[in-house]
Amino acid sequence: MKLKDIYINSNKPVISYEVFPPKETDKIDNLLEELSILNKFNPAFVSLTCSAGGSGENNTEATLEILNKKCSTQIMPHLTCICNTKENILNKINTYKNMGIENILALRGDIPENISLCAQDFRYANDLTQFLKQHTDFSIAVAGYPEGHIESPDIDTDIVHLKQKVQSGADAIFTQLFFSNDKLYSYIDKLKNKGISIPIIPGIMPIISYKQIQRMTKLAKITIPQKLQSDIEKYKDDSVSMKEMGIEFATKQCIDLVNNGIKGLHFFTLDKSYSTAKILNNI
Repeated sequence: MKLKDIYINSNKPVISYEVFPPKETDKIDNLLEELSILNKFNPAFVSLTCSAGGSGENNTEATLEILNKKCSTQIMPHLTCICNTKENILNKINTYKNMGIENILALRGDIPENISLCAQDFRYANDLTQFLKQHTDFSIAVAGYPEGHIESPDIDTDIVHLKQKVQSGADAIFTQLFFSNDKLYSYIDKLKNKGISIPIIPGIMPIISYKQIQRMTKLAKITIPQKLQSDIEKYKDDSVSMKEMGIEFATKQCIDLVNNGIKGLHFFTLDKSYSTAKILNNI
């Protein structure tokens, strides 16, 4: 089922998961086992991140093929366009069509240091979205940033770029992780004021370790509320308590989102079922 139908036809919040390709392909069975645990919550789909190139790309393709065959839930591949050629993208989407894929998350991807040596067929995610719309009947998702993309000077400029992606043919927006629901609600209001009416699906990442949260906040514009920051510091040397605190925080976050009419919850699982399963059991 396509994204635009998934969210229109559901009378309750849609559950979905993000996973990434294991570094070693022989670990894919472990990923399948974790997904089988999460399957009891009836996810609508699983999104699969991708590597921009190099040896990691082979793992991505191998993981996609196996998940598509063995996973009982449909798969939504991520597709990046930076340094990619139109020919390569066409080859990929033809492969996806043959696999029965219906949904794609269209992304720019990280800019490499040697970008001058890369193909310049695409510059931004809206270029890829438009290309996919012209050449496929995929339902297309794009990324949104409740606190603005790290490369954008401000949130309003970032929303201008998001609207370009929507106008290019996007059917849903999946957000970056956030820890303040008020930031998301403000973002949704801003998008509505700009005429953006497609489903906006919050990305939820349970806190599992001090190292994880330090890395994520350095990579992106993410505000950590003062109380949460205090708890993170409190449990930074206690991995078990940190994980349980992360579950409790995300549970409250999700309950509030559901009570405020959000259309779906998209969990960044980090290829593990424990925290996500606990949260879904709680709500």
